[in-house]
Amino acid sequence: MKRLRVLVVVGVLALGTAGAGTAQASPVAAASHCPAGEVFATDNTAVITDPDDPRLSTRLIRFDREVRRIIGANGAVAGRSTLLDGVFWSGDLKQTTYERSREFDVNEVGREGLHHIAGVIAKQYHQESVLTFRCLPHGSPEADAVEIRASGVSAARLREALAADPRAREELGGGSVTLGGQLILVAPVADLPLARRLTTALGVDWDKAEVRYGDEEFVS
Repeated sequence: MKRLRVLVVVGVLALGTAGAGTAQASPVAAASHCPAGEVFATDNTAVITDPDDPRLSTRLIRFDREVRRIIGANGAVAGRSTLLDGVFWSGDLKQTTYERSREFDVNEVGREGLHHIAGVIAKQYHQESVLTFRCLPHGSPEADAVEIRASGVSAARLREALAADPRAREELGGGSVTLGGQLILVAPVADLPLARRLTTALGVDWDKAEVRYGDEEFVS
């Protein structure tokens, strides 16, 4: 998955770094628990443009088990796995695409280990790339991305918000929503103001959003 096909919200976050003066960190961020690493992945290789496509109803149960085995076989510990509905903008097709994926919490893993695990997943499931995110302290020089999590968002609402904001869909690419209605939006630190704008356009109270700093990587 590329940036325009994640989210992977993706995508993988706190606001208010130097140079991003219009964005302020949420107080939720300080109390939030974050695993050592996160992997956003799918076994789908098709481009789906119909939100009612039956392939989007899969629960990826076998994929869940297989990725957990990959994580364990490579020296890490698999934590929670969350099913996601992704809504992304395809610059090539000039239209919205959809994807069912999973976010995997990965514990007892470092940067290189997480990179290796994502590479194995990408190769085994013929993915263009797999997104990883590591939570880091606010001032870490490695923190190049943010991950925003916010409740009360549906995939349909995310689709509408992206359609109404051409710059957000072009720059951010899209995001994902859990089946329970939680937005997961991963974005570069430089796009924090834009990510906040999209999040608030979804009707989210910014002070209640969970915001994390971290390092994102798209692993091929």
